[in-house]
Formats: sequence, structure tokens, C-alpha cells
Amino acid sequence: MKINIETVHHMAKLAKLKFTDIEAESCRGEFEKILTYFENIEEEDFTGISLNTFEDSKSVLRKDEMKVFENKEELFQNAKGMKEDHMVVPKVIE
Repeated sequence: MKINIETVHHMAKLAKLKFTDIEAESCRGEFEKILTYFENIEEEDFTGISLNTFEDSKSVLRKDEMKVFENKEELFQNAKGMKEDHMVVPKVIE
């Protein structure tokens, strides 16, 4: 599938990124390669493959446990803004 520079710039705008024309050209080539892989997958025959292979799998994640972190200065040392015991972050909804 062919991707043009305008499409790359449009995707970058949606992701709130800015690319130079050289960077956009590089991304265009990479996007084309990725889409080519998807086109190849569409041509494969998956009729004999079970989609429920992992149905009986068990989670190996640990249980969540709350722990109190006493040294708040160390915890928030890289935070840009603080208000009382909370980090202040920029608004992300437009």
C-alpha cells in the first residue's frame, strides 16, 4: 500500500507530533513496510488454526498490594509541579 507525505503529516498531527520532510519520508517508507506485512498476513490461510488456544491459560501476574511510600520527597523529585501531596499535570482534553 502506498503512503504519501501528506498522510504521514496528517497522522503526525493526530498524534501531536511534528516531522520534518526528511523524517516524514523515512516514516512513509516504514509505514509502507508495515502495511505490506499486513497485506501478506491477509493472504495466509488460517482455517486449521484454533483461535481459542489460550482459553485455559492462567494469569501469572502478581496480586496487587498497596504499600505506603514514606519518602515523598524522593518519590516526587522529578515531578514538574506539586500541589500539597499531589502532582499537577497538564490538561489533556481539548
